[in-house]
Amino acid sequence: MADQGVRTDRLGLLLEQFDQAREMAQVRLTGLGDEEYLWEPVADCWSLRRRGEAVTPRAYGPGEWVLDKGAPDIPASEYAEVARQAAGGMPVSKIAEDWSVSVERVGEVLAFTGTPEPDRTPVTTIAWRLAHLHSCFAGQWEWTFGERRRDPRLLVDFTPRAGLALEAFWATIDRWREDVASVTDEQLDTVGFSQYPYGSDPDDPFIAVVAGSGLEFIHHMAEIALLRDLWRARFPGRG
Repeated sequence: MADQGVRTDRLGLLLEQFDQAREMAQVRLTGLGDEEYLWEPVADCWSLRRRGEAVTPRAYGPGEWVLDKGAPDIPASEYAEVARQAAGGMPVSKIAEDWSVSVERVGEVLAFTGTPEPDRTPVTTIAWRLAHLHSCFAGQWEWTFGERRRDPRLLVDFTPRAGLALEAFWATIDRWREDVASVTDEQLDTVGFSQYPYGSDPDDPFIAVVAGSGLEFIHHMAEIALLRDLWRARFPGRG
């Protein structure tokens, strides 16, 4: 395969995976209309809503439309990650800051034994998933390659128009990918090369941040693809 120009270095493999996922995602999102974009398949979905109509306490965004966001907590699926953070020497106060919870809540998680109950997470619309991804990638770019000062929650002006949302989303994704491709091996190994404040980026080598952002992209795009399948099954013939 080497004579066909396939990269086998660690960054090359992650970029190749990201490129393939992006190509598949763009195909799957072709033809997305406004109604499907905002479709709420069950009651009590999280979505984009006009400011003042949000159903969650921490909905955010800079403009007329905001993205639902609930009260902070550590989901059960992340209890093991919190334990790893503590075992690696991260102070409880820093863990609490990373997860936006109290020190007492971190203590409860660290003291927990047994198997946690599955998380009860809200069903989210295509608009929510796409906006969430857009916000994350915009924030990571700002706090890695940008000025490292702007609030990540205010970087994306959310829109109820699917076409406009996708156009802006792909531009953000491609900017991130282009700048990631330019980093050196030394930068890949640098802890804190990304200072994105909502997560563990400041405490991780950048190669781990790149891998994590790719995983975030892939899993949310898989969810969006499933919602598109459900929409077509529920409303055959509707664009």
